[in-house]
Amino acid sequence: MADDLQALEDWVQPLIAQLDRKARRQLARKVALELRRSQRERIKAQRNPDGTPYEPRKPQHRAQQGAIRRRTMFSKIRTAKYLKAKGSAEAAEVGFTGHVARIAAIHQQGRRAMVDRDGPRIRYPKRRLIGYTAEDRERVMESVLQHLDTL
Repeated sequence: MADDLQALEDWVQPLIAQLDRKARRQLARKVALELRRSQRERIKAQRNPDGTPYEPRKPQHRAQQGAIRRRTMFSKIRTAKYLKAKGSAEAAEVGFTGHVARIAAIHQQGRRAMVDRDGPRIRYPKRRLIGYTAEDRERVMESVLQHLDTL
């Protein structure tokens, strides 16, 4: 993945070097919004960037377990309120903010965390919420070329 990002950066750097600061900021914002949309769709489909499905929740032993298990994971976390897209003249960023960022990092990296405030600590399986796919690379390239065509 890092190699793909580096190859994309090497390809796009000479093209955007010709743009002024305002045009670079507009392009970065457009790219960030496209990436946020693709990340949101992938999270909704419950898929990792490599195409594998998220590991399902473990069985829960509560009276209301059906209501929790029927809902898709990360239904609120993928909204624009928490999944932010930022674009500046130097970079385009997509990521989570606030308390949700901590929750996303736990799932992204498969860390241990407490279930409740006084509950047990468990290891969450890796569920890659933010990731870069080949389709994302194509979207970025198309956005850059489209933006350059309009100038």
